[in-house]
Amino acid sequence: MATFRLQGSKVLAVDLTGDAVKAKNGSMVAYDGQMAFKKMSGGGEGLRGMVTRRLTGEQMEMMEVKGQGTCYFADRASEINLVQLHGDKLYVESSNLLCTDGGLRTGTTFTGLRGASQGNGLFTTTVEGSGQAAVMSDGPAVVLRVTPAYPLSVDPGAYIAHQGNLRQDFQSGVTFRTLMGEGGGEAFQIRFEGEGLVYVQPSERNTVGGDV
Repeated sequence: MATFRLQGSKVLAVDLTGDAVKAKNGSMVAYDGQMAFKKMSGGGEGLRGMVTRRLTGEQMEMMEVKGQGTCYFADRASEINLVQLHGDKLYVESSNLLCTDGGLRTGTTFTGLRGASQGNGLFTTTVEGSGQAAVMSDGPAVVLRVTPAYPLSVDPGAYIAHQGNLRQDFQSGVTFRTLMGEGGGEAFQIRFEGEGLVYVQPSERNTVGGDV
């Protein structure tokens, strides 16, 4: 299995010994040894995945990297966070997914109205199996734990990913900026309940659901 390690906080180094990884298309910045690169259709899910992503509007272009040596990945100087999966599933915005072990399965799943708040459609990307994934964030990511006693509400623009046995609901609510009179419209939040982890970034995407 490939070995993932960080070179600083913005470059991912992957040591390969004949195995393969899937990475965001165009994210390779350097490599040593012998590497082969192949563009993958539908985010690595083949023709069916390509059709599904076109229908759902969830865009993800991936490449397969296979060989012997070390390959380095980065994207727009984003911070990189390593996520370990043990047979579970990671839900992540496609624009935040940098690289996964070749044996991890990627797909799309319906997420309800949360996706609509970001203008990214009603679907998000899933990564499932055992291995590592590298997730990007705009600024250092914060990992927040959700328990049955402590649900969590997140700004949709700051959401990156989540894993575990979590339920999510898209709801209107009041934010601090709304209370300060700085809101420009109706505010929305994602509420997580259950047991798991939520990854958020200290920067907000533009959303179409008003000022959040």
